[in-house]
Amino acid sequence: MTLSIMTSTLADGVVEVSPSGEIDVENAYEIREAVAAQLGDVQLARIELNLHDVTFIDSVGISALVAAFQLAAVSEVKLIVTRPSRFAHRQLWVTGLLGLFGNPQPFDDGAESERPAFSA
Repeated sequence: MTLSIMTSTLADGVVEVSPSGEIDVENAYEIREAVAAQLGDVQLARIELNLHDVTFIDSVGISALVAAFQLAAVSEVKLIVTRPSRFAHRQLWVTGLLGLFGNPQPFDDGAESERPAFSA
């Protein structure tokens, strides 16, 4: 699966960058470039990386997220991760980077709540 990245402007100087697919050695640079493109335009308060649709991320992808975080910090823009997929959340947890990206909770797709409750 390839990577696609959508960008949306939210309220109050917030931009959401939403990658979809796999972030790996072949395309990780695209995350950094997407963040860099946002930093050149308007004065931003925050960039939110919505990782809901990320199905895979390897160590090079994690490095690209850190590089994007550092790039935003140099421009005095806060970068956080929002709605990470369970896979992305686990990778950030294993690498000890959840705190760097705002301690996001894994995205709940509702599968748990759709299961019937059993009573004894």
